[in-house]
Amino acid sequence: MANRAAFPDWHNAPVPSWGPREAPILVLGMAPGQRGANRTGRPFTGDHAGKLLYATLLRFGLATGEYQERPDDGMALTGCRVTNAVRCVPPANLPETAEIRACNGFLAGELRTMPNLRVVLALGVLAHAALLRALGLKPSRIAFAHGAMHALPGGLLLADSYHVSRYNTSTRRLTAAMFEAVVAEVLARAQG
Repeated sequence: MANRAAFPDWHNAPVPSWGPREAPILVLGMAPGQRGANRTGRPFTGDHAGKLLYATLLRFGLATGEYQERPDDGMALTGCRVTNAVRCVPPANLPETAEIRACNGFLAGELRTMPNLRVVLALGVLAHAALLRALGLKPSRIAFAHGAMHALPGGLLLADSYHVSRYNTSTRRLTAAMFEAVVAEVLARAQG
């Protein structure tokens, strides 16, 4: 409500997933950024996190065009789909437990609509846990670790990466090389 009042020209609504449903890879983030996806209506578009994410997807042939931080930039996802565990921008830009639970059914539905899904790339602990919950698995049974690959029931693979946030990249907790290494492994597993 506060965002709608302060920024009436922004998207300010649940941010839909983006990319082909037939893709073998789903990139799962946390929630729309207040000044990014909440403004533009496209996941990871318009904030710092999108720069590394989309540059990497373009580099590995999972997207075409050029990322220009706006939804009409002509960029298209070709080999992956992008979504978030929480669909609306959370208060203080940090998802609360109630929001994560409320949106988990949407994530479960998203997974069901992807017939060729082989790998989910979870960006951060929150995305990792939300995916496991959406699949009916206890998050405490499979620990998050950057670069880890977890075989899940039904042949699905969960790949973990630190989130592509400004904080993680500024502190060098996540470098472009580290993220590219995870995406390269995801792509190899999705194709293999």
